[in-house]
Amino acid sequence: MPDLFKLVLQIAVILAVCRGVGSIFRRIGQPRVVGEMFAGILLGPSLLGWMAPGVSAYLFPSVSLGFLNALSQIGVVVFMFLVGLGINPKELKKHGHAAVLTSHVSITAPFVLAAFLSLYLYPRLSDDSVTFTSFALFMGAAMSITAFPVLARILAERDLLGSRLGTVAIACAAVDDVTGWCILAYIVVLIRSAHNPTSIWLTIGGIVAFAVIMIYGVRRMLRRYETIYRERGQLSENLMALMLLLVLTSALCTEWLGIHLLFGSFLMGAIMPKEQKFVRYIVDRFETITVTMLLPLFFAFTGLRTNIGLVKGQEMWIYCGLIILVATVGKLGGSTLASWLSGMPAREAAGLGTLMNTRGLMELVILNIGLDIKVISPALFSMMVLMALFTTFMTTPVLELICPDRLLREGPTRVAAKESTVPTLAAQSVDRIPA
Repeated sequence: MPDLFKLVLQIAVILAVCRGVGSIFRRIGQPRVVGEMFAGILLGPSLLGWMAPGVSAYLFPSVSLGFLNALSQIGVVVFMFLVGLGINPKELKKHGHAAVLTSHVSITAPFVLAAFLSLYLYPRLSDDSVTFTSFALFMGAAMSITAFPVLARILAERDLLGSRLGTVAIACAAVDDVTGWCILAYIVVLIRSAHNPTSIWLTIGGIVAFAVIMIYGVRRMLRRYETIYRERGQLSENLMALMLLLVLTSALCTEWLGIHLLFGSFLMGAIMPKEQKFVRYIVDRFETITVTMLLPLFFAFTGLRTNIGLVKGQEMWIYCGLIILVATVGKLGGSTLASWLSGMPAREAAGLGTLMNTRGLMELVILNIGLDIKVISPALFSMMVLMALFTTFMTTPVLELICPDRLLREGPTRVAAKESTVPTLAAQSVDRIPA
């Protein structure tokens, strides 16, 4: 049984530290989520465990972390539902050549560079328990992801959601997220099937069947939610409870099929009706407890698993530097080049590349999955977390340096609201969804 006093104390400390550090980062022009990510690191062995090991051992004993992890995972499941809810496939079809080309290159370039880097890192940071193929595929997927909601928040805070840069960036990030999660799903199935007596083809067949049922069956049933909301202007508590039950059931199905809980909740959000007022209504009811309490628990749990002390010695820091360099060159450089070749002005192309290099919470989710399935070691996990923090932190100052607001607002770069390609979640809930 959990020690309830200790669990409540942990939650209180985590919330206080995350809100405090998040407020400090807001004052220096960073999104609150960046501060909350750093707060998680501060509570782990990298700082608190190093400076006050006795306090750390009392607050976060190893036997209590399972309960903390369980609560944080519930938060991430609901959060992924909200992320899926904000991705509107019909809107993604409207963006032009620049968005299509950039989104593909922004995935391919870091993926390929990460695969080549894996040739160097695999014999040094992995072992025979993980195949090189699995290691390289995971590194590629982890470096290809873009944090769609935190990117949208940065644009909203600078009043750039309606600009050409903003609309293209949001569209590219949404495509990147969908593609990156599909790649990660394949990697998880590949790794888990090696330790599962069930044939991989049977597993893939089950996943395909589940996706078809969700997209062509459950999706039609969910339209009733939008109809009821249009008629009544609200949903009853029973309907909201049923929606949450559907999210959890979908998550359980993907876990049982051998992928991960989060893929099911993301898919359920993606097939929900996309009418703007309906989406805003659902987000308003789910996001407060998720964003203010459950996600900080995930940041803290990630921080407790991150030990920067494992990155010791000149050689290990060289590996870490290479990871940050390859991730930045692949994502920022590839996106910049592709958008410039597609006709965007050089400054806007560089600004788009900077935005696409934002990783945030989405990266931490992927890294935790990789550590859970043992495709990466704790030391490599810590290096990748540092990469996620660095690339997210650099976005705001680099964007201000490359693309000052006044330049982006000069000339005919604004688009009419009715023609905006900003996905629903980015347009309506960008100031609160954190990653």
